[in-house]
Formats: sequence, C-alpha cells, structure tokens
Amino acid sequence: MSELHIALVAHDHCKADLLAWAQRHKPMLLPHQLVCTGTTGKLVQAHLGPQARVQRLKSGPLGGDQQMGARIAEGKVDLIVFLWDPMRAQPHDVDVKALLRLAVVYNIPTACNLATADFLLQSACFANYQREVKDYSDYLSRDV
Repeated sequence: MSELHIALVAHDHCKADLLAWAQRHKPMLLPHQLVCTGTTGKLVQAHLGPQARVQRLKSGPLGGDQQMGARIAEGKVDLIVFLWDPMRAQPHDVDVKALLRLAVVYNIPTACNLATADFLLQSACFANYQREVKDYSDYLSRDV
C-alpha cells in the first residue's frame, strides 16, 4: 500500500466525533500522512500519539481551509474526512464551500459524515485507487 495524504478537518462541535473515529481506525491511519487544520491537528496528534505523522495547517477561520484547498489543487491530498457542523453558521462558510468545491473539481474522495468516512476506509479502493482528474485544458484555453 502506498502512502496517502489524508486530510482531517472538523468543526468545533464535531471534533470529538472525528477523534473517536480516528482512534477507532488508528491502525489504518498510522501508515499515512495526516494533514489537518489547526486545533484538529493538535488533537489528532495527541489522540493518535507520537507515531502519527500529522501536518498541521492554520485554524480553518484563519486560513487553514484555504491552505487545505491549495494542497488539493497541488495534488497533495488523496482523501478528505471533513466533519462540518450542519446546525451552526460558520464565519468562514465561503472558505468551507470553496474547499468542498475543490474536492469535487479534483475528484477527491470526501466524507462529510462518519458513515461515509467508514465506507472510504473499508473500501477495496482505499489502498489502490487511481483517481482520475478531469482535463480542464478546454476550459483554460477558452476566450474570455
């Protein structure tokens, strides 16, 4: 199995769920590079221990969502678990939507709830998936 770059993002009221999920799947996550926004990264590192390779970005509202989006655009994210809170308004909602939009543009497997996150990790594709990225050259070469 090749190393994956797995993005883990959770809004404040979803962090406990993400940490419990990560602990439950610790053996599957440890071989991979985990990329997390601010506080989530600090908590994931503490819960999974020093053997977990966690790259921390800025907090979401301080630009972490945009940093994650840049990594997606650069091809540095293979899978995303993003537990966002559907019951609370987010001050950085436009950044959240932009991140999710980029996940679709670059065809990144994305889980926004625990059930889908479980399905992604349990999928036969998890270790060997060859993601296709749409060719946007026609879009880029169009006349404005």
